[in-house]
Amino acid sequence: MEKTVVRAAQPRTMVQVRFADGRTYEAPVGTPYGEYVRVAFPKPPCPIVALQVDGAVAELGDPVTRDVTATPIDMTTGDGIRIYQRAVTFVLVVAVRELFPEARVMIDFAVALGGFFCQVYGRAPFTPAELSAIEERMRAIVEADEPIRKESTGMAEAAQLFAAQGYDDKARLMSGCEPCDIVVYELRGVKDYFYGSMVSSTGALRWFGLRHCPDGFILRLPRRQNPTVLPRHREFPKLTRVFRDYGDWLDILGVPDIGALNAAIARDEMRRIVLVSEALQEKQIAEIAADITAQKERVRLVLIAGPSSSGKTTSARRLGIQLMANGLRPAALGLDDYFVDRSRTPRDAEGNLDFEALHAVDLALFNEQLLALMAGERVRVPRFNFHLGRGEPGHEMQLPSDAIIVVEGIHGLNPDLVPNIPPESIYRIYISALAQLNIDHHNRVPTTDSRLLRRIVRDARDRGYSAQGTIERWESVRRGEENNIFPYQENADVMFNSALAYELAVLKPLAEPLLLGVSSGTPAAIEARRLLSFLRWVRPCSADLVPGNSLLREFIGGSTLKDFHF
Repeated sequence: MEKTVVRAAQPRTMVQVRFADGRTYEAPVGTPYGEYVRVAFPKPPCPIVALQVDGAVAELGDPVTRDVTATPIDMTTGDGIRIYQRAVTFVLVVAVRELFPEARVMIDFAVALGGFFCQVYGRAPFTPAELSAIEERMRAIVEADEPIRKESTGMAEAAQLFAAQGYDDKARLMSGCEPCDIVVYELRGVKDYFYGSMVSSTGALRWFGLRHCPDGFILRLPRRQNPTVLPRHREFPKLTRVFRDYGDWLDILGVPDIGALNAAIARDEMRRIVLVSEALQEKQIAEIAADITAQKERVRLVLIAGPSSSGKTTSARRLGIQLMANGLRPAALGLDDYFVDRSRTPRDAEGNLDFEALHAVDLALFNEQLLALMAGERVRVPRFNFHLGRGEPGHEMQLPSDAIIVVEGIHGLNPDLVPNIPPESIYRIYISALAQLNIDHHNRVPTTDSRLLRRIVRDARDRGYSAQGTIERWESVRRGEENNIFPYQENADVMFNSALAYELAVLKPLAEPLLLGVSSGTPAAIEARRLLSFLRWVRPCSADLVPGNSLLREFIGGSTLKDFHF
């Protein structure tokens, strides 16, 4: 065996980037990743906005200092579309700052089919003509391919910087956090903070638009499913009303953002915030029950639908209690018990069993038994054995003539679920965490992230799943929601917002250890790091203040409604 020879060498002057398809490129040490991308992918179908390197997101402006293997992140990925949205938001902030220095833009909430509803502070809402001027300035910034630079600065220095710029929300957020360094981005002399990665220049930000609407405007953006096309704008009045109501709730609570929530925690005011938040939500449930009661002569079936971890189970039980308080007789029927046998379950495009498809439910049996129950007949409902993957005979049911059947399941808003039931006898409820407390005026917390955190905590506690496993399954769950729930949400008679203004503070100490346990170097680690990056801004709060009937208890445990049946 030859002896290994170790000898002195000069520091390397060239480094290599190897892409997932095997192609390798070389350039001097310090060359930005973006230069490699421009050579390797001269005409990508949609812009590449970052790279995945060693289980982390690398910005295109970052220098390459060693040999690496990289995978492009484009706008068809979750990380990619978020980076794109973040960058267009920054261009909007800069354009408004240049044209209307007195104005401050707030990115309020996401709108269906892509984009954000925005509000203006410091002046009257923009007119259509003013929005046209802002959009024109944004396109000029994009056409110039302006660089977006970043620098690391201390938290205290950043708080002073943003206070001087009139960003009281950011100054409040950073003044209440432990000292550390953060990344601040700069575009055309305007500095701002965004949690998450950013593009290195503005040239690729071609797909956006501004649309005037009452009390604000909409920043129109593409969706990852079709990233180079702006979706046709549609109005969603019921959903918009929920967002506005939530804004009113935050005004009542006095917590417009996470910085304000942190300050309330520091002042030991969480008991008030928890109690008022829960009261506002209970009031909403009581109003829904009252609406159903007012229509009790015709309503015989209540269908409750919503995406994963929206709190459907607890909300349905609380609604049942309110219906009983109004003198009605609700009876629960489990849609999951009507699954077809495993051998008949449809498969998705990848050949996997699709339990979230409509025809995973035995629609014929479900409708037959619903009609029989509504007619006062005695039926034996099925009970699905998930271990064996087939239905079995369950208990017998017979309902009085004035009973209201309550069914909770993901397909409740799809008209094809109950084609044989008279439409006038159905009351549909859409439940989801529809709005969330934002970090500051420019940094939203997507409601999808709130639901994912809820699920991570619940899966670990009830099912023994790791955070990594939950994150890896989340993309499939989201596809099912996109196909089976969101297209039908406006079919609801009413929408129930299950978000609680204080919930991130309670979820943080439970979710953080689970996220920190995700294996590094995996795709799930990127998602875990992103979730941790905004949780860092939230002060933790003990779960002891959460009432036993709170829907948050469905995820953190200790629910007094766990074994409640009606």
